Amino acid sequence: MSDLFDKTTNALATSLAMRQLRHNVTSSNIANAETPGYHAKKMDFEGALQRALDLDGMNSLSTSNPEHFAVGGIAVNKARPDIYEDPNGVVNNDGNTVDIEKEMSALSENAVLYKAALQLINKKMAALKYAATEGR
Repeated sequence: MSDLFDKTTNALATSLAMRQLRHNVTSSNIANAETPGYHAKKMDFEGALQRALDLDGMNSLSTSNPEHFAVGGIAVNKARPDIYEDPNGVVNNDGNTVDIEKEMSALSENAVLYKAALQLINKKMAALKYAATEGR
């Protein structure tokens, strides 16, 4: 994102992107609940979000000379979470590990948090619009 937006707006935008990906992973698990041998996937949401944001700059390395290559810090649009098979999944008779109740609960929680982040972004944009139009 450009420098027009603050760290909070960037964090909310990253959160929206990660929540959309989490929605896709959870939806895929639900869609494959009846597929024999399917293993439920899990996403490391919190770790990925923390790496993508790096709000305090503590995870990035600094350089002592402007001619050095910039290292550390992940661009928000390049951050990718770890998606792996859920190690806590209980294997059913057909080899499937999807717990439909757990997945539906996770989907609902994710939807609520997605909507909350979206509302916060809308409020920040409304404040920018108000400031740009000088309250008119």
